[in-house]
Amino acid sequence: MTFPHLRQDFAASVVVFLVALPLCVGVAVASGVPAELGLVTGIVGGLVTGSLRGSSLQVSGPAAGLTVLVFEAVREYGLPVLGVVVLATGLLQLLMGALKLGRWFRAISVSVVEGMLAGIGLVLIAGQLYSMAGLKAPASGLDKITGLPGALADAVRSTEALVSLGLGAGTVVVLVLWPRLPRRVRAVPAALGAVALATLAVSVFGLPVARVEVHGLLESVQPPPLDAFGELGRVGVLGTILAFTLIASAESLFSAAAVDRLHDGPRTRYDQELMAQGAGNTVCGILGALPMTAVIVRSSANVRAGARTKASRVLHGVWLLLFAALLPAALGVIPLPALAGVLVHAGWRLIPLREIASLWREHRGEALVLVVTAVSIVAVSMFEGVLIGMALAVGKTAWEASQVRLDVIDKGAGPVQVYLSGNATFLRLPKILDSLEALPQDRPVELDLSGLHHLDHACRTALETWSERHSAAGVEPVKITPGH
Repeated sequence: MTFPHLRQDFAASVVVFLVALPLCVGVAVASGVPAELGLVTGIVGGLVTGSLRGSSLQVSGPAAGLTVLVFEAVREYGLPVLGVVVLATGLLQLLMGALKLGRWFRAISVSVVEGMLAGIGLVLIAGQLYSMAGLKAPASGLDKITGLPGALADAVRSTEALVSLGLGAGTVVVLVLWPRLPRRVRAVPAALGAVALATLAVSVFGLPVARVEVHGLLESVQPPPLDAFGELGRVGVLGTILAFTLIASAESLFSAAAVDRLHDGPRTRYDQELMAQGAGNTVCGILGALPMTAVIVRSSANVRAGARTKASRVLHGVWLLLFAALLPAALGVIPLPALAGVLVHAGWRLIPLREIASLWREHRGEALVLVVTAVSIVAVSMFEGVLIGMALAVGKTAWEASQVRLDVIDKGAGPVQVYLSGNATFLRLPKILDSLEALPQDRPVELDLSGLHHLDHACRTALETWSERHSAAGVEPVKITPGH
C-alpha cells in the first residue's frame, strides 16, 4: 500500500492532535467523567471512525455540543449507564446508515440545528463560568444562568475563587487575541497555547487552583456491566439515547457539509459517514467512554494544515493513544479553570450571532425558530428543546405551504361565483369559512375547487357542512365544481 501524500498528512495529523488534546480533556472534565475518557473517545474517533469511509477529511472525537447532555445523563443515571447509552446510540446510527437515512438529516431545518447549538452554547458557557470560579454549578440550564449573579458575589468574597476566575478569564482573553498574534506564534493551536500559558502561570506563581484529576487510562476504561443494560427499560434513558442519536448525527452530517466546502477532494457519502460515526460510538460505548461526533474545529484545522487523505485523522488518533499511554501524568498539571475558559470560548463560538442577525433581516420566521429552540433548551432540556424547535419548523413550513386564495364574483344577480385556488389545509380553514359564511344567505352559490392543488380532509368536510347549511336556507343547492 502506497501513501502518496504521507508527508502532508503526517504534518496535518500533528496539528490536529495538538488542537484535539486540550479539547478532549476539557470536554471530559466538563461532562463530569474522568479526563482520560475524553482521550479514549478521541483515539476511537481517529483509529476507528477515521479509518472508515464517509468523509475523507472530517475528524471525530468528543464534542462541546454534547457536553451538557452527557453531564445530565451521568448525573441522572451514573457513569456505567453512559456506556449503555453511547453503545445504543452507535447501533442506532449503524442501522440508520444501513437504511440509507443519512441524507435525510440534511432535511432538518438549519435554524433548528443552529438553535440547538446556540442553546448548548449558552448552557455550556453558564456552567463553565462556575467551574472557572471553582464553584459547583446548579443542575438545570435556567438555574445556571439565573444563579450567575449570586455565584459572582460568592466569588468576590473568596480569594481562591477570584484567582481561579482570573485564570479562566485570562485563558479566554488569550484565545480571543490569539488570531492577532504573529504567524509564528499562531502555528501553535490557540487552545493548546492558552492552556500551556495558564499551566505555566500556575506553576511559576504557585496559584491555588484545582487541577485535572489523573485516574490512569486503564483504570478509567470501564465497560458497562450487564446490570446497566437493565436501565434500557426506563423512558428517560430511551429519551437520552434518541437525543444523543439525533444531535450527534445531525452535528456530524452538518459538519461534513461544512468541511466539503473547505476542500476540493472527494465529497462526503452521508450514509457511509453515519455508519462510520455509528461504529465509533459503538466502540466508545463498549469502552464506557464519551459519545463522539464530527468536530468542525478539528476538521477545519485538518483541512487548513494541508491534509489530503484520511491518513491524517488516523495518525492523530495514534498520537492521542501514545500521549495517553506514555504521558498520562502530564494531565495532572493542567489547571481546571483554564479548561473551563477553553470551553467558555467554544460555547461562545456555538452561538451563531451573525446568522441570527441575517435571518432576522431576511427570514424572520427562521430566526424565530432558532431563538425558540435555543430558549427551550435553556429553559426545559436538550431533548425537549430540540423537539420543540423541530415542531415549530414543521408548523412554519406547513403554514407557508398552505397558501390559499378565495375570489368572490358577485354580478348582483344570479349565482355568486366562488373560486378557491392553492392549498386548502386545516391551517387556513378559519379564513375560508369566514369568507364563505359572509356570502348572502338568499343567493345560490357556485363553488369552484378546480384551482386547488391540495384539499385536506378537514377542509373537505368543512366545505360539505357549509354547503349543506347554505342549501338548507331555502335557496338552490350549492353547485360544487370538484378539484383535480
